[in-house]
Amino acid sequence: MTATIAGVNVQRDPPAPSATSSAAASARPAAVTHYENFPVASWLCPPALRPPIAAIYHFARTADDLADEGDAPHAERLAALQRLRADLRQLGTPRQDEMLTRTAWPQVLAPLAAQVRAHALPMDLLDDLLDAFEQDVRMTASQAAYADTEQLLDYCRRSANPIGRLLLHLYGVHDAQALAQSDVICTALQLINFWQDLSEDLPRGRHYVTDADLHAHGLARADLRPERAALTAPVRALLAALAARARALMRQGAPLVHRLPGRAGWELRLVVQGGLAILDKLDRLQGANLYRRVQLRKGDLPRMLWRAWRMKPRN
Repeated sequence: MTATIAGVNVQRDPPAPSATSSAAASARPAAVTHYENFPVASWLCPPALRPPIAAIYHFARTADDLADEGDAPHAERLAALQRLRADLRQLGTPRQDEMLTRTAWPQVLAPLAAQVRAHALPMDLLDDLLDAFEQDVRMTASQAAYADTEQLLDYCRRSANPIGRLLLHLYGVHDAQALAQSDVICTALQLINFWQDLSEDLPRGRHYVTDADLHAHGLARADLRPERAALTAPVRALLAALAARARALMRQGAPLVHRLPGRAGWELRLVVQGGLAILDKLDRLQGANLYRRVQLRKGDLPRMLWRAWRMKPRN
């Protein structure tokens, strides 16, 4: 699983050789000001919120490295994630200080502890992220696939949506409509991440195209191979439908950008436009994302800024 922060591919250090050494590497302060696809915790982020956002992203990145980086056996990855979960659950309790003296991730959990205390961060959302990472490890180990969209969206509910809800919590936005819009934006970003990373995920046994979607296009899982020769008309139609579904979700959630104040609203505009820009690239490739990874480049930023500026509230 590629590290995703609300669907955002996190810029990484070189892969570590094992889950244990990856944990040690991840204990270093993370550079969270630049990401592969979207600006997050950047100069647009309200300065007062950069410390809690950095702490959240560092935690998520560390957990993802445990799940994904290096060549450790799946059982070792799960054990490391479970230790991280046990340590996370000590935050805000009388056992917190003792935990911070022995944890393998003090430079991750100590800053997070300070922000949990300062901002009353909802711990269940952080726990959901770990649950999703563990699920990914188990499914990759067994080469399992999602049966249908409902199952895949339930995964997104835990792997992506918590980040959006944590950000809204920091912004002081708590109403049901905003939370729902945040959820669909984050889910859309997660799906976009899946479809841009097909060429990397398929060889590693990560199956995010559901059995139901394959069946709807008359395809078997063996038909979905990361090579040019596999890009048949049915596969092309399948990938176009998956991108269109993500675009519809993004448009559904986009009105949220007008409800966030100041710089936070502009940051979200660029996140939304970054996702839409990836979808535009996928549309132009006409299915070549099956064997070629798609990403944003510096040259895409002017158009994203222009489109962000032109986003208008719906009447």
